[in-house]
Amino acid sequence: MRFMILRKADAGTEAGVMPSEELLAAMGRYMEELGTAGVLLDGDGLHPSSKGARVSFSGGTPTVIDGPFTETKELIAGYTVIQVKSMDDAIEWARRWPALDADGQVQLEIRQFFEAEDFGPEFTPELREAEERLRAQVADKR
Repeated sequence: MRFMILRKADAGTEAGVMPSEELLAAMGRYMEELGTAGVLLDGDGLHPSSKGARVSFSGGTPTVIDGPFTETKELIAGYTVIQVKSMDDAIEWARRWPALDADGQVQLEIRQFFEAEDFGPEFTPELREAEERLRAQVADKR
């Protein structure tokens, strides 16, 4: 099962405060541990919302709203994607997150990715084949 560990934004990440050398080293060790265990698929930090935008649709018409966004509790500062056997395993990996992040006040959210079998019969063999082709095409471009 694939899970995303979302590192929630806070006042520091939204202000563009860069991590200390100590935190960068701790995060590097954490990511290395995930990699050595063979569960790491991806992970990165995100710029603050002041450098972002939102696209909202109303009646099918898009509207672009430039950042920053005021509700930091709803924002994401980074993510890690892992592949483990269960939610319990994902929680155990999240519990190992470097405690010094955000001066020990970091908030993480864990969300499971949908897998093809989750969609049931509506996800026809033709649709599955089309998705597999697209995934292969994207992988080739990396």
